[in-house]
Amino acid sequence: MGENVAAASGGEPSGTTTGDGGHSRALRLAGAAVHLYTASGTVLALLIVLAAFDGDAVTALWLGLAALVIDGTDGMLARRMRVKETIPWFDGARLDDIVDYLTYAFAPVVLLWTTGSLPGGALGWVVAALPLLASSYQFCRVDAKPDDHTFLGFPSYWNVVAFYAVVLDLGPATIAAVLVICSVLVFVPVRYLYPSRTPALQGLSLALTAVWLATYAVLLLQVPDPHPVVVVLSLAYLVYYVAVSGWLTARAAHRRRRDDRAAGLAPVG
Repeated sequence: MGENVAAASGGEPSGTTTGDGGHSRALRLAGAAVHLYTASGTVLALLIVLAAFDGDAVTALWLGLAALVIDGTDGMLARRMRVKETIPWFDGARLDDIVDYLTYAFAPVVLLWTTGSLPGGALGWVVAALPLLASSYQFCRVDAKPDDHTFLGFPSYWNVVAFYAVVLDLGPATIAAVLVICSVLVFVPVRYLYPSRTPALQGLSLALTAVWLATYAVLLLQVPDPHPVVVVLSLAYLVYYVAVSGWLTARAAHRRRRDDRAAGLAPVG
């Protein structure tokens, strides 16, 4: 993960204390700090659940925003600190998946449950279970992140669903429909934009993601009366995300057909 800067520059600076693999102790400690930074998301997940049961949905969503920021920056820090080289025995990707499941799936579903956003009775139990089960499958797929750095299948953004459920005060029927549809989409091979990793339109995607995070904060400050303009700006990002994901899916299909023709596996035309 990341380039071997030390090798490119002729090794570690003279006099630097090194550990396993010739990496400086400071660099290994920095890598450990990055893993701790990622792991802090598990604590945020706990705090989200506690806030949800305390009936403080807005605080839960602020904590969710913090989790989003950590998830959006820890990969960049890990590559910069070359954690795969300095701490090769620790699986940061697995840690990231554990944290993401807790903050993107489990805690948001708890929030939806405690805010009364789900249908009552047995139907509510089923609707709550669907995203948890679908995400369990999604996080265990070895092909969940293809070579083009997209997500294959709906990427378990249940925290986004919970956010709009609270901010826009959506009804249980609407939320149930969204959860069912998105749970099904986990199994549909659509390629979804991975804003921090997908090379195509990356600069634009990162800029718009930053704007969306800003609208997230503004809308929380405006609860329970969100300004329509901010709502439109926020939802516009979702439209962009879906549109780009559709384009990425079509592009991948086109490349696959082209490669099949080149290999003589499909008829031309």
